[in-house]
Amino acid sequence: MQKTRTGTISILFLLSLIAFHLPSTYAFANQKGWKTRPVVPELAKAPEEETSQQVKREKWDVLRFISQSSKFVSLPKPPIFSKAPIKVSPGDTLWKIGMDDSNTFTFAPLDDVVMGGVSSSTFSSATGKWTGTVSESNSGGFIGIRSTPFSNTLDMSGCEGIEITFKGSRNQIFKAVVRDSTDFNGICWTSTFCGEPSSQGNSDSSLFSKILGRNNEAMDKIDEPYTIKISFDELIPTIFARTVPNQNLNKATIEGFQLAYSKFLFDGELNPKFSLGDFSLNMLELRAY
Repeated sequence: MQKTRTGTISILFLLSLIAFHLPSTYAFANQKGWKTRPVVPELAKAPEEETSQQVKREKWDVLRFISQSSKFVSLPKPPIFSKAPIKVSPGDTLWKIGMDDSNTFTFAPLDDVVMGGVSSSTFSSATGKWTGTVSESNSGGFIGIRSTPFSNTLDMSGCEGIEITFKGSRNQIFKAVVRDSTDFNGICWTSTFCGEPSSQGNSDSSLFSKILGRNNEAMDKIDEPYTIKISFDELIPTIFARTVPNQNLNKATIEGFQLAYSKFLFDGELNPKFSLGDFSLNMLELRAY
């Protein structure tokens, strides 16, 4: 009985922490006139799509939802416990496979279960292997990995961006995200890449078509590592995959990194290189440049 009571209290505590971070996001969205936009576009479907086909609904795993989302909630820190940001220089390694003792942070899965879906993935820090299964059941359609809360903020004001080394298929479009806030659902500074990052400097969706013709000669070299560069200047501010105007990235307060494989790109545009089913990608290293 005591264990059951303790478990119930723990679950309620975690849910309250998550809820603590939601009001600021919704208030921001309302201020920007987003009241008519879907709060979670990954779970939104057009009315005609809902009526034209029967979408199978599967049981939502609430325990997996709690387990995943609780890993990314930052507890409020009183000023007395605040630490000075870690100064990051170009060339510094921020994360590398098999280096848990020296890595600045760790990664953990963040899949569409946090929004009611059933897609799932796993990530191994020892090998960097990110594997999973993507499903559209319950109107889902994405998997991701996100850095767990930093013990110290990263000051990357002296850097131009990040470099990530991968091994795996280059014939898919992924999202790379940088966060400059501890807000659970705060602004995601987002870029896309397909073997190399897209070169958009704004949110013009037509630019994504440029990605599709790249790396044709390298598509079959899935066992060879490749490195993509993501410039801070080219990141697009988004919330729930919707672009947000008039924002500025604070490179002195970097609080997280994230990768996602989603059926959506920006503002409802579908990912032309997205497919359902099994998925695998190896991340080897993340550096500043």
